[in-house]
Amino acid sequence: MSRTVRTRPAGSGQALSEAYDTALLDLDGVVYAGGIAIAYAVESLGVARSGGMHLAYVTNNALRTPDTVAEHLTELGIPTGASDVITSAQAAARLISEQVPAGARVLVIGGDGLRVALRERGLEPVESADDDPAAVVQGFGGADLTWGRFAEACYAIARGVPWFASNTDLTIPSARGIAPGNGAAVEVVRIATGAEPQVAGKPLPPMHRETILRTGAERPLAVGDRLDTDIEGAFNGEVDSLLVLTGVTDGAQLLAAPPQHRPTYVDADLRGLLTGQPEVAEAGDGFWCGGWTATAGPERLELEGDGEALDGLRALCAAAWTAAGDGVCQLDGEKALARLGL
Repeated sequence: MSRTVRTRPAGSGQALSEAYDTALLDLDGVVYAGGIAIAYAVESLGVARSGGMHLAYVTNNALRTPDTVAEHLTELGIPTGASDVITSAQAAARLISEQVPAGARVLVIGGDGLRVALRERGLEPVESADDDPAAVVQGFGGADLTWGRFAEACYAIARGVPWFASNTDLTIPSARGIAPGNGAAVEVVRIATGAEPQVAGKPLPPMHRETILRTGAERPLAVGDRLDTDIEGAFNGEVDSLLVLTGVTDGAQLLAAPPQHRPTYVDADLRGLLTGQPEVAEAGDGFWCGGWTATAGPERLELEGDGEALDGLRALCAAAWTAAGDGVCQLDGEKALARLGL
């Protein structure tokens, strides 16, 4: 199915919390980093919820159970029930349950989030390749995941056992910086075995299916900080998206985004849920937003004017994405971004 290539961020005359019935919120880099609430997140989500927006938390982190995540969010000041949390462990467990017999054993390389999700689907978690597993599932296990666990996965996969991964995020944001994610651990097993896992998490369809099944959302808005998981997942699910700049994505990555990584909206943080979004308009050979005009020159992106930095970034996105078409913008945007302090 062909899709229209997005060439600029969209505008909205309504607050996004009014235009959409459900926010599908990523956690790491959006709501918190390293377990600590990101600035404005608690207050913004409270206002959105009080206005009638359903808040669902959709995470590729398979380590923690929905109960644990909900408890953590509630402690941060965001009242949350376990049913409001959807994890890649749940998506992986459903995917496995559709391919193995009921009650089958599954070798777990990861944490309690996977074990709870498997039991919910009537499957039995086991710890050894010698336990006759029908499948192997690998998810983020935190600092306690030892090298020997990767070896167990390799032993089972070498015997022909199908391999599943909750997600393949190479990195995760933490309070101290960027740390290795489950994707880095998956690469260890991939290199050792030559096998390829079936992946459940964002940006792939099993995670979107799990999210819609559990939330019943009719007009969802995906909210995330990562282009290659959150935004691409929204693209694959054909739903609108809001990129917040509180996690791993910076301005240069946004300008270079291919079509599947271009968000519908861009904002600094979760306060963007509570406002409309400015229009980006054509202005001669360029694009105008909030006092800034951006154009694509022969070698670089040019920016003129003054105003809010985010409006300048939105205008630059329009110039870069239009110049790139269905590819990746190769123009130098460093000087223009420096003008915005980004």
